[in-house]
Amino acid sequence: MSEAIHQGHVKVNIDENGIGTIEFGHPLSNSLPGKLLRELADTITRLGNDNSVKVIVLKSEGERAFCGGASFDELISIENLETGKVFFSGFAGVINACRKCPKFIIGRVQGKAVGGGVGVASAVDYCFATRYADVKLSELAVGIGPFVVGPAVERKIGTSAMSQLAINATEWRSARWATDNGLYAEIFDEIPEMDERINELALKLTASNPQAMTMLKSIFWQGTEHWDELLAERAAMSGELVLSEFTVNAINKFKNKA
Repeated sequence: MSEAIHQGHVKVNIDENGIGTIEFGHPLSNSLPGKLLRELADTITRLGNDNSVKVIVLKSEGERAFCGGASFDELISIENLETGKVFFSGFAGVINACRKCPKFIIGRVQGKAVGGGVGVASAVDYCFATRYADVKLSELAVGIGPFVVGPAVERKIGTSAMSQLAINATEWRSARWATDNGLYAEIFDEIPEMDERINELALKLTASNPQAMTMLKSIFWQGTEHWDELLAERAAMSGELVLSEFTVNAINKFKNKA
């Protein structure tokens, strides 16, 4: 198994205003191996329960890649159903952590988002992006589908737009398209402009009633209370598909092109 799986980081900063910033990073376009996904989910949960944190900002390092999705090195190493289910449960853990977090989460998408990265952008409560933040759900291209992230993406942009992404799995959709379909709230030409606006909104939220924000968030996520079970079922679907001869061949073709 590649050493890349063991690289990457999740960093936290809590400022004097109660803005908790979570940054994840990985050398391979901020892709997220299982270890980092678990750490990211645990960190979101921890800051959600930290009384000193009033609002959370979720970001990644670098300039042109927000998140490259799940770790390809791990994907090609899956050899049995249980390992596959655990692998595909990684983004489910992050999505459910965002869903259950009692604090508003502001997303900062500075670059391209692929697969699970689109799921993360869909799971935050208010998402900013730059013009470089194109999106793609590439799962079908390697013989599976965006089953785990699908509910989060569909909740945010609707069935029609989600199905366009899922079916045309090799085509990038622009940041403007993502904004027009509700994934991003606002887009900016460059990162400094976006960061200024994020800080402005975060500061406003630190002065808001915490109880009101928690109650409002629970209303926004109403109807998703079954997602622990739903996303586990979806992970099992992907875990089964990834073992099929068709998918193994598709992955190997993709690997040879990479």
